Amino acid sequence: MDKLKSLLTSKNPKYSAVAREDSDNKIANVWKTILEYCWDISDGDTEFKQVVHDYSISGLGYFYTYIDPEADFGRGEVKFTHINPFRVYVDPAARNRYFTDASSIILSTIITKDQAINLYPKLEEVIDNIDTMSNEEDYPSSSMKNHSQSFTPDVVKDKDSGGYEKYRILERFEKVKVPFYRLFNKQSGEEKIVSLEEYEIVTQENSHLLESGLVEAIEIMQTRIKVVATMGQYLLYEQVLNTDIYPVIPAPNIWTNTPYPKSDVMKVKDSQRLLNKLFSLTLSHAQASAGLKLLVPEGSVDDVKQLEKDWANPNAVLEYNPEFGEPHFPAPQPLASQFYALIDRVEHYIDLNFGIPELMQGFREKAPDTVRGTAMLSEMGESRGKSKLKDIEASLNQLGKCMYNLAKGHYTYQKTFRIVQPNNDLTEFSVNNRMYDDKTKELVAIDNDISLGQHDVRIISGSTLPSNKVAEYEMYLEAYKLNLVDDVEVLKKTEIFDKEGVLNRKGMIAQMQSYISKLEGEVKELKGDLQTADREAVHAKKQVITEKFKTDLNKALSDVKQKEQGRINQLENVIDKASVRAEAELKVQKANKGSSSNKGNAQSK
Repeated sequence: MDKLKSLLTSKNPKYSAVAREDSDNKIANVWKTILEYCWDISDGDTEFKQVVHDYSISGLGYFYTYIDPEADFGRGEVKFTHINPFRVYVDPAARNRYFTDASSIILSTIITKDQAINLYPKLEEVIDNIDTMSNEEDYPSSSMKNHSQSFTPDVVKDKDSGGYEKYRILERFEKVKVPFYRLFNKQSGEEKIVSLEEYEIVTQENSHLLESGLVEAIEIMQTRIKVVATMGQYLLYEQVLNTDIYPVIPAPNIWTNTPYPKSDVMKVKDSQRLLNKLFSLTLSHAQASAGLKLLVPEGSVDDVKQLEKDWANPNAVLEYNPEFGEPHFPAPQPLASQFYALIDRVEHYIDLNFGIPELMQGFREKAPDTVRGTAMLSEMGESRGKSKLKDIEASLNQLGKCMYNLAKGHYTYQKTFRIVQPNNDLTEFSVNNRMYDDKTKELVAIDNDISLGQHDVRIISGSTLPSNKVAEYEMYLEAYKLNLVDDVEVLKKTEIFDKEGVLNRKGMIAQMQSYISKLEGEVKELKGDLQTADREAVHAKKQVITEKFKTDLNKALSDVKQKEQGRINQLENVIDKASVRAEAELKVQKANKGSSSNKGNAQSK
């Protein structure tokens, strides 16, 4: 039984909230955190294990969801606990596995007078008028009780009569119809579901919208759970819970289509009785073999009492008359080998009924030679446990839905939920964050308003089963070597404590590497730009020097040209003067030549 409980409660169950609309995905993640928060503050691991214990032993375990009014300094918290199955009385006509069709469910609580006054101080005036309990327990009588006189605390707890009068509180849960109203705004097309109290407020403040027909109101009847608590003839309280699921949630084992399922223990009771009888016969045979009886022929020994004393002495000398026969031991017949095989077979049948083979309990006699073969047999041996877990997961689904309904109506104020993960990571969400306008101080919006929308809450299948960490890690490591998964997935399967911190650091390193590579690219680009700029600067500088040289060269050339032009002008002037002088001389020569010719003519004449 302990192995079965450890198998089914190896890990915490994981809830998931699925949004029915795409706009509710963020709130769905918030609801997942809220359900984990409710599990943590309820010490869910211990309560869940006790429910599985009742599920296996009694055939029926119970979760009980409630609102603790004193938690969180009076603001209240949604919690759950386990209930002893003998405290719950269900409608015998119920045929649903989880008693959803029951007309009512009654929860019995037996408390002392002091406990009753502490819980309900107003009862102090009338508690003497209430009849005390004649039967002090809810457990049924049994003829299989242990009648040995062992005065243990569980036996003598009710023997003390010093002011321990006991009273019974009965809490009756039944389904009732509660009116709700669907308000439809014809102008904006918005639709909202409100309760009767909210509808009365709307009718008082916005009656003109309803009268004018701008807002249409349709009354709808919804099922809710009503609880009425009484002690004797006095009413303690009555309340309509904001849920359509009974807060008393069963976890039946072997379903019989009645509110009275069977347990695994009931299946193996006969086998266990047979096993006990076989062990009893074995012990009797061992006792007969260890303490053999001495048969003495009558008349062969004078004093039998003296014979008994001397028989225990290994060095004693015993006298007897051989005419009547000699004393001897009658040897018992040895047990057949099939007798011991029958014991092993009965133990095997018990293991087979529970689905817990010896291999899963750590015995290596029948284990294969290889690690992989042992892991495969162990996984195959868990199939019966997985089948049982399917039944319990359905009850956990009912528990999650009931906590969701109660939390939706209870957490209407601003609250921060913090969950510390096993790897020391902190998950935090704030709900009902009211945002006001800075100028008008009016409510603008509500962030993470958990009163809106509907979500499907369900348990993640197999989340509480154990897993072979070494085999799982080897599988992921092999997949990583084949480049099927990344190193992050392999890291998640290791036993490293601060996985989130490592992943965050790896993410930061990856970001830094990406940033560094980006910077390197930018540096390369800047280097290229710088080289280009340098080339352009050198080219520009060369152009400047060239242009300056060109300017100086042009100036020198201009000066040379001016000087040469001056010289050319001077030369031209000299040439002009020479030509003028030559022309003058030519004219003089011509004149002189003409005059001489005339003088000669005259002389000839």
